[in-house]
Amino acid sequence: MAMGPIQLLIIGFDDPQFRGEVRAELARLRESDVIRLIDLLVVYKHEDGTLERYQHSDLTQEEQEEFGALVGALIGLGAGGEEGAEVGAELGAAALEGGGHVLSGDDVWYADEAIPPNTAAAIALIEHRWAIPLRESIFRANGFHLADAWVHPADLVAIGLIASEEAASH
Repeated sequence: MAMGPIQLLIIGFDDPQFRGEVRAELARLRESDVIRLIDLLVVYKHEDGTLERYQHSDLTQEEQEEFGALVGALIGLGAGGEEGAEVGAELGAAALEGGGHVLSGDDVWYADEAIPPNTAAAIALIEHRWAIPLRESIFRANGFHLADAWVHPADLVAIGLIASEEAASH
């Protein structure tokens, strides 16, 4: 299974007004094969502290097991070479066997405690499918990864503030 880069994204919602817009946009992006949700967990804490959870994955059961095997193999390779990769693949596939989720149980307990009442948090593992052909073309051109980073609008504002301070001090 060819996998694109995976991004962990955590979004907070004050006084959430879920009307289906986010779900519709995620579905549109999936239908266009731009992204795929490896796993999504939404936790909503009511004013009285009670919790509601919603969980979704775009992966079929077979794809979940393949994903688990791939991740397990990569972790195993780093930990124990080829032998570790084989063991890791088996353990990773088994972990997601039978409809398991990557974001489940004890792995995300902190969301319950971290979000204030009348707030929701969405934790998503998003695969960037659009990057697969780009990565393959770079590989065919003998290119290799050196570094990457996400640049957010707040980063650009910070750069402007620093530049302004430096200009004022000269």
